[in-house]
Amino acid sequence: QVQPVESGGGLVQAGGSLKLSCAASGSISTINAMGWYRQVPGKQREFVAVKNSDGSTTYTDSVKGRFTVSRDNAINTVYLQMNSLKPEDTGVYYCNAWALGAIYWGQGTQVTVSS
Repeated sequence: QVQPVESGGGLVQAGGSLKLSCAASGSISTINAMGWYRQVPGKQREFVAVKNSDGSTTYTDSVKGRFTVSRDNAINTVYLQMNSLKPEDTGVYYCNAWALGAIYWGQGTQVTVSS
């Protein structure tokens, strides 16, 4: 099993930046991709970005050019650098790790962008 743990959320003004981190522990050698989702109350959790084991990345359209996902394999950590934040980026951000056909989720970290 894999245990992702997020950190780095907080309150920021529109136009500001935040960097989220997600450290994975457990069976880390089995991890393929690590990524980020977000959720607001009353809505489904939505995909934000993913960093695959081959180094490729994918972003949802609304964050392209503003968010950057990166991964440090040496310390089993994935990051989400968020720039030019907008109020609609507000939500609980969840990290996940894909390993051996299973998806493991972190507990989430709150990001609030004020207008």
